[in-house]
Amino acid sequence: MLVRKVLLLLLVSGSALAGPKIQHWQTSKGTPVYFVEAHELPMVDVQITFDGGSARDPQSAKGLASLTSSLLAEGAAGLDADQISFEFERLGANFGASAGYDSASLSLRSLSDKNKLNSALDTLRKVMSKPDFPEQAIERQRQRFLIGIQRKKQSPSALARDTFYAAVYGKHPYAFPQSGTEESIASIKRKDIVEFHNKYYVARNAVIAIVGDLSQKQAKKLAEKLGAALPKGKNAGKLMPVAELKEARVEAIDHPSTQTHILLGQPGLKRGDPDYFALYVGNHILGGSGLVSQLFKEIREKRALSYSAYSYFSPMREYGPFLAGLSTRADQAEEALQVLRENIESFIERGPSPEQLRAAKKNISGGFPLRIDSNSDILGYVAVIGFYNLPLDYLETFNSNVDAVSAEDVKEAFARRLNPERFVAVLVGPQPAAKQD
Repeated sequence: MLVRKVLLLLLVSGSALAGPKIQHWQTSKGTPVYFVEAHELPMVDVQITFDGGSARDPQSAKGLASLTSSLLAEGAAGLDADQISFEFERLGANFGASAGYDSASLSLRSLSDKNKLNSALDTLRKVMSKPDFPEQAIERQRQRFLIGIQRKKQSPSALARDTFYAAVYGKHPYAFPQSGTEESIASIKRKDIVEFHNKYYVARNAVIAIVGDLSQKQAKKLAEKLGAALPKGKNAGKLMPVAELKEARVEAIDHPSTQTHILLGQPGLKRGDPDYFALYVGNHILGGSGLVSQLFKEIREKRALSYSAYSYFSPMREYGPFLAGLSTRADQAEEALQVLRENIESFIERGPSPEQLRAAKKNISGGFPLRIDSNSDILGYVAVIGFYNLPLDYLETFNSNVDAVSAEDVKEAFARRLNPERFVAVLVGPQPAAKQD
């Protein structure tokens, strides 16, 4: 493993041809396939991603995408949850299912041995295309979701996040918690789950990513086998656009926590945005590089207002958020929020210094090999590239795109994308005691 990492460091540093080569085609049913051939280990990683995340939840059934995803392996094609788990375990395979805002996905890691891989794929096909959604499992998962929602009420960070998304996104689907609400989860019926699965878990609404010890011919056969298990269906279509914020907003929630949790931001950027690399490099300097970021130095080291401070852009199918955050004592929350605002405003106005830009590029380029040093890491990138229709050479040109960013690029991109006069601020924690007369 050490030798592999050293080789990756040598390959990636300063090279435009650093990343793995991605091959691309479509199955006979029109499902896009993205494949990276990797023979270092006798393993195959597969991910099937559907445009069926929580952004597709009906207004009356928030949490439906996440609940559906959680139930796929609870029973399929007559097998119960224990039998499905046993099938994967006896083959040494790992299965996973998850749902986010934009997508829902199923993943499989298996040995590339033909018999074991084919058996694992057969079970995956059943889980993906023939879930039984047993009533008993639905009620069990429903209770698990409801308990999770109750726990979130005790978590100031979770409350802050949900409040932030609701304030930033208003009526857009991104505004609602992926796990739904107590009312929505309680109201979901089995027929809702079946209808959601039938609509979104289809070939024309899927992307298949494969990384591992296969030839292209073998990968095509594998993808065709997966795709054949799905009805053709149709693509989910576009999401509604994210509305621009019209004015600044502050949401303060009283909570008996030891710290006040603060979030600040607005809608930021989409996947595939032309400003992505300028914003990525700039945010690395501002609040994305941990102990050496500007926010960390100004808020923790200089003023001791918080243990840490951070910022990030989270690109999504529509405009995902720019978010900066910290936690601090209640009596200094207003000061911390003001310092957070001032540093972001200053960065937008001035941009990075030449020294900051050089250090950021070096740090990002140097760390890139470690982000693609395993097949599962590469699979994650390939799945994102396929789902969001990013360039096939995204990984190969990542470092060169970072190197091409100038200080002026960063300054202009931040000025285009962020407007502090319309930021949403959320504070969750003990409210300061009223001043005595």
